[in-house]
Amino acid sequence: MENILALDIGLKRIGVALYLQGIILPQSPILRKNRNQAAKEISQILKEKQPRIVVVGIPEGGGASEEMTKRIKHFVSLLEISQNTKVIFVDEAYSSFEAAQKMQGSKKAKKKDGSLDSLAATIILECYLRQVGKVSVGEE
Repeated sequence: MENILALDIGLKRIGVALYLQGIILPQSPILRKNRNQAAKEISQILKEKQPRIVVVGIPEGGGASEEMTKRIKHFVSLLEISQNTKVIFVDEAYSSFEAAQKMQGSKKAKKKDGSLDSLAATIILECYLRQVGKVSVGEE
């Protein structure tokens, strides 16, 4: 089974999730101090986990989402990604909202520690897996 890494890239935090041996696992989020520091930390994760695919959530639609899409794609260009690794951009529509819904009532819901962002990355990963026909955790 191939490793797949998912990223929910934001201006302050980057959510990270990993698909490993058929299980989606939220990873520790990256707290962005600046884009170079964040790119270096993500590149280190890529080096350690060696995913075959990196799934990156991007907003679809016009206006402000176009600017964010440009920023995300620029950030991805800063990453040290192996030539054997494929980068796939998927619509992240409502992933943060869905993550917030799942965390509602949790003590972590109000924290800005990035756990919400990594949960959003797991949702992005689940969407990708559904698109390619792989079954994710909790589905039968």
